[in-house]
Amino acid sequence: MQDPLDSYDYLIVGAGPAGCLLANRLSADPAVRVLLLEAGGRDNYPWIHIPVGYLYCIGNPRTDWCYDTAAEPGLNGRALKYPRGRVLGGSSSINGMIYMRGQARDYDAWAAAGNPGWAWDDVLPLFKRTENHYDGGSALHGAAGEWRVERQRLSWQVLEAFRQAAEQSGIASIEDFNGGDNEGCSYFQVNQRRGVRWNASKAFLRDIRQRPNLRVLTDAVVQRVVLADGRASALRLQWRGRELQIGARREIILCAGSIGTPALLQRSGIGPRPLLQRLGVGVQHELAGVGENLQDHLQLRLIYKVSGVPTLNRLVASPWGKLGMGLEYLFKRSGPLAMAPSQLGAFARSSAEQPSANLQYHVQPLSLERFGEPLHGFPAFTASVCNLRPYSRGRVEIRSLEVAAAPLIQPNYLSDPRDLQVAADAIRLTRRIVAAPALAAFKPEEYKPGPSYQSEADLQRAAGEIGTTIFHPVGTCKMGQGRDAVVDAQLRVHGVPGLRIADASIMPNIVSGNTCSPVLMIAEKAAEMILAPRAVAGAERQALVV
Repeated sequence: MQDPLDSYDYLIVGAGPAGCLLANRLSADPAVRVLLLEAGGRDNYPWIHIPVGYLYCIGNPRTDWCYDTAAEPGLNGRALKYPRGRVLGGSSSINGMIYMRGQARDYDAWAAAGNPGWAWDDVLPLFKRTENHYDGGSALHGAAGEWRVERQRLSWQVLEAFRQAAEQSGIASIEDFNGGDNEGCSYFQVNQRRGVRWNASKAFLRDIRQRPNLRVLTDAVVQRVVLADGRASALRLQWRGRELQIGARREIILCAGSIGTPALLQRSGIGPRPLLQRLGVGVQHELAGVGENLQDHLQLRLIYKVSGVPTLNRLVASPWGKLGMGLEYLFKRSGPLAMAPSQLGAFARSSAEQPSANLQYHVQPLSLERFGEPLHGFPAFTASVCNLRPYSRGRVEIRSLEVAAAPLIQPNYLSDPRDLQVAADAIRLTRRIVAAPALAAFKPEEYKPGPSYQSEADLQRAAGEIGTTIFHPVGTCKMGQGRDAVVDAQLRVHGVPGLRIADASIMPNIVSGNTCSPVLMIAEKAAEMILAPRAVAGAERQALVV
């Protein structure tokens, strides 16, 4: 086994979706050596792989960094749990498994803002390259990739009724959310294989772990990036009780996510000068945008009691129900234990002025006060709705040079009045859907926020009371050319040769949907850009030989 103190061509920090994919693509060249570093452990915890096991992975230090936000004024002073994967596979090992790309206009806007090569027509082939779609290859989907996409293995009468109610409310039923315009209602496609979670470790590492030029270190906590004459040359890290410095001959690629990546840069002296000086960090390279521009999807979890229709609340309350669920999963890999956290989705416009769908619904045949707590004792469903394109912006800042010290996470939810307006409109739209004839037989009764909230001020206050994160932080190392930008369109950190970022932190603006698969696309594009010069050089050498 090679000594981890040896230098490598590429050092990759973070074995989440982006890091796993990059390790796969870069190590495909046997002439280079690649080291992938993950702060968490192996993904051998059984609850990672059973889809309902996210309930036991979120908030569990075995698999989660267990962050909290700061107290949020827009949420009436509440602080939120802020899960981020700390395990091989990263957040793909604990997330909702939803396969979603966003809207074509998201990526066209990135390109129009001065990031050539990032328009929808540019990135669609990258989405297809990674994809292994249940329906095979087509103009929109790929079949030869590693990222497995399947239909869900479930059937709930209350979800089908909600879908019909949405159609009666003007939200058409569609088959696929991933064609560039996701407006409509359908069941989510999921990253599973035959009822088992399909995480990034399985997809991109499992079949290549024996490559002699690839090393994967788990429980490796990276402290800082080391600069030599202004160039990123090495990483300082802790591994198995040892302090190591490992060099990079070509590049260091940060894939630690929208919280981990800016925190690592700041610990390395790369970031806003006032913050670094306040903490006594030597300013190695000033970049004002590191940790700024934090965006997230705030979900409003509206809960409705129902009668005369099965929901998971009652099924879980019964010992026989639990036994039946376990047996169904054991023998069929289906039923509630195979469920993604959200099963039915809808994309809609909060008002006629919106140019495209700006709301996303995650509809569930269950209800609970918050993740990690028991389901309610009454039958109910949850219609969770989030603003896809929030204007509010937050920040991430380290509070100490110690990696174990959690950074300040301040999303500033609902701090922009436009987001308050969308929140109120979203509650009104949800009430119209639930009042449609298709759900009438089940006598839905609003439990949260409750029918007493009626005025505009009431609804905005309700948003602050029931709003919570849907775990989509992005944007803290923004791609672009302005003073607040951190990376260029090639994902190279401005002013720091040898350092690149490939994760959700580079998004200039949040995508209109779930963020995991867009991160894979970002990593696929990063791999393409990293490998392109080598491919050109190889072709030139071949031409000289001929």
